[in-house]
Amino acid sequence: MKVVIDSSVLIGLASISQLHLITDVLEVEEVIIPAAVWREVVEEGQGRKGAKEVQAAEWISTETVDDQRLVKLLRTQLDAGEAEAISLAGETNADLVLLDEKEARETAKEMNLQVLGTVGILIKAKKASEINCLQKELDQLKTKANFRISKSLYRKALSEVGELS
Repeated sequence: MKVVIDSSVLIGLASISQLHLITDVLEVEEVIIPAAVWREVVEEGQGRKGAKEVQAAEWISTETVDDQRLVKLLRTQLDAGEAEAISLAGETNADLVLLDEKEARETAKEMNLQVLGTVGILIKAKKASEINCLQKELDQLKTKANFRISKSLYRKALSEVGELS
């Protein structure tokens, strides 16, 4: 399976020391990030959460998007990393694009791309017994990564793995 990833997923999972879940839970063969995501996370994010982890992850490759017209069009609604991730997912025929922001997810789905976010990865990890407690991971995500998660999504996620009574 080939996966393209946006910044928020990388930063979120790295912040809670769970970046490995991308390969462990999703069983991917190829993990790609667009150049804009590399710049945002590693170069501009130097010294912040995720920068060292992503730079050290030899299983992540970086690619440049060919279709800059599509990127420019998507940039009218999305940030650079999201626009490039969606464009690159389409160009490389990725099986999955990992995005968190609602507008980016909706755009990707409109382009017939399969989408999963940080919370979805953690749910899969809990179901696969890769993590012990989803609530603990979600709480750490909120505090360590300043990750915004609605109360309804938080409750839905916990309910899905049987952690909500």
